[in-house]
Order: sequence, then structure tokens, then C-alpha cells
Amino acid sequence: MMPFMSHITRYIFRQLALGTVLVSIALAFLVWLTQSLQFLQFIVSKGLSVSAWLKLTLLLLPSFLLTILPAALFFVVLFVYSKLTSDRELVVAQAAGISRARLAAPALFCAGVTMVAAFVLSLYIVPACVTAFKDVQWLLRSDASQILLREGSFNKLSHGLTVYIRARDRNGQLSGILVHDARPKDRTMTLIAEHGIVTNDNDQGMRILLSNGSRQELVRGTAKLSVAYFDSYTFSFVDLDKASGSRDDSRDRSTWELLRAVPADKITARNAARMRAEGHQRLVGPLNVFSYALLALAFLLTGPFNRRGQTTRLVLAIGAAITFQAAALGTLNLAGTDSLFIPLMYLVTLLPVGMGLYMIGSPGWRLRHHPIVPNPADA
Repeated sequence: MMPFMSHITRYIFRQLALGTVLVSIALAFLVWLTQSLQFLQFIVSKGLSVSAWLKLTLLLLPSFLLTILPAALFFVVLFVYSKLTSDRELVVAQAAGISRARLAAPALFCAGVTMVAAFVLSLYIVPACVTAFKDVQWLLRSDASQILLREGSFNKLSHGLTVYIRARDRNGQLSGILVHDARPKDRTMTLIAEHGIVTNDNDQGMRILLSNGSRQELVRGTAKLSVAYFDSYTFSFVDLDKASGSRDDSRDRSTWELLRAVPADKITARNAARMRAEGHQRLVGPLNVFSYALLALAFLLTGPFNRRGQTTRLVLAIGAAITFQAAALGTLNLAGTDSLFIPLMYLVTLLPVGMGLYMIGSPGWRLRHHPIVPNPADA
């Protein structure tokens, strides 16, 4: 019978698969809950609807899940195989002639399935969700007449820009408007108008059309104040549009676009290197699922199958995983500054794979020089 069809393999695989799913969902929900609380201020202070809040926060879930999957499988493998050791099930399996490779097979199969899911998340789902998140975020920010401009309060739309409105009717008509713009370095401007309405289009961005008012401008460092009265005046939220439409974040770009990034008119050499590192990280990240699973197996299957030394092996496995994760973050930062360091990203990720396969596949390798069959005194 093939190893993946044996009873012990199916038995261990069921525990691993169920544990990975439950732990991943629990951790993703916990992270989502803590992060989504930050968006509650939009409901309280900006009048955001609950449905829009849910849509905005649920789009963050795939990125959380992608980060959680390697750690979730790692700890599930540690827990399941440690429990099998404590319950003497691995001792019975080895006494029946089952090799380390066959004992590791269900964890490797589970890691393979999880890694495929991580690749789908990394290459397709997460970039699509980030794009959708930015679209929703842009719509919410640009809908100033509904979200940003609240009646009877001073609304700070960006640094140096404050807008006050006394009232707003059902048609979106504003009345009692005050706009204070301190964004220019050389002057400040204050607009006061009886009426106004907010418009937004792709060509000219978000604007407020004012009527029957005055414009006061003060040159900084002087006492020069100029006042002008107008029947109609158009004020544009240019800085707000730029902040909302920024493309500095590369998470919504396609993987192929990131891998081919080169310095251009709007992309500096440093940003191009950072984008290429981000593209390779999408390929490297899912491999961590397999790497960490092999790390856990290497420490738990190459020692004696008894309770003695079990805690030590667990601590060593967790320490090794933390070390490789720190090294992976370090190489990612280096690759973001110079593309010559990109091969190090793959080396750090694949090194645990090579180590784990060698330790598990070498019958003579022992984490400690103890006999595999436990001492009867330990029973």
C-alpha cells in the first residue's frame, strides 16, 4: 500500500488538516478583529455605514491569512507529533516497521496542500483584495458630501486644510461654509460662503463650488491681507486627491509587474529594487509553509520517541523557526536596497528544507544519541 494511503498516514493527516484549518481561522479572525477596531472611528466620527465597514475590513483577511498559514501549520505539526509521542503512538508505529519518511509523509502532504493555497493567495487573491480595498477606500474618502463633511463641526480633511459647514440638505446642498487652507508655505487662505456643493470627477478631482462669499488671503511673515468677494468660486482638494490616489504601495501591482520593475520617470532606482524584492517575496513566502513544517518534523522525528527531552526539542524547533524568520526579514530588507541580495531570500527559505530532508531521510541521524526504542523504565 502507498504511504499516503496507509491508515496511520490518514490518521495523522486528518489531525493536521483539521488543526491547521481551525488554528488559521482562529488566528485570522483574531487579527482581523484587532485591526478592524481601528476602522470603527469611521463609523463613529465619519458616519460610515456598517456594511461599508465590513466590506473594507474583510478585504484585509486574505493578507492576514497569508501571513498566518506558515506559523499555523508549524505549531500544529509540533502539537500533533508531540502528542503522538506522548501517547506512545509513534513508538508503536516504528515498532511496526514504519520509517521516519512515512511518519513525515502526512505532514509533508498537508504542507504541500497548504503551500498551494498560500501561492494562490500570494499571487492572485491578495493583490486583487488590496486593489479592491484601495478602490473602496478612495470612494469613501472622495465622497466628501457624505463622509468627510459633517454638519456643525470642523472637518480636518488633510494637514492644513479644515472645512466647516453649518447644514446640508437632502440634495447635498451645503450652507454656511468656511474653508481654511494653510497648505501653501507662503500664505494662508480663508473662504466664507453662503452656499456650496461638492463635486467629484476623474478629470478635475474633488471640488467644492462656492457661491456668495468672500476670499481672504494673508501672506505669511507680513501683515498684508487681501479680501475679495465673489458670486461663485471653485475650490479644489488637490492634495487630498493625491494622497488618496498614491501608487507608492506596490501590494496591488501584479507579480509580473513587480518582477520586471526598472527605474523610470515615476520609479526611482530604490523603489524599483524594493518592488522587485516584493515580487520575489510573493514567490518565497509560500515556500515557508513547507520549510517550517520540515523544521518541526526534523526536531521531533530524529529524537527518542518518549517524554524525556520533549520540551527541549520543542524549544529548539521554535528557536530555529524564529531564527530563520529573522534571517528572512533581514534578507528581504537587503534585497529592497540591492537586487544582488535576492538569491539570499531563496537560500534562507530553502535551507530548512534541505536540512529537514537530510535529517529525516538519514537513518543514522539522531538529534540525541539515545536509542529510538524507549527504556522500559520510562514507560
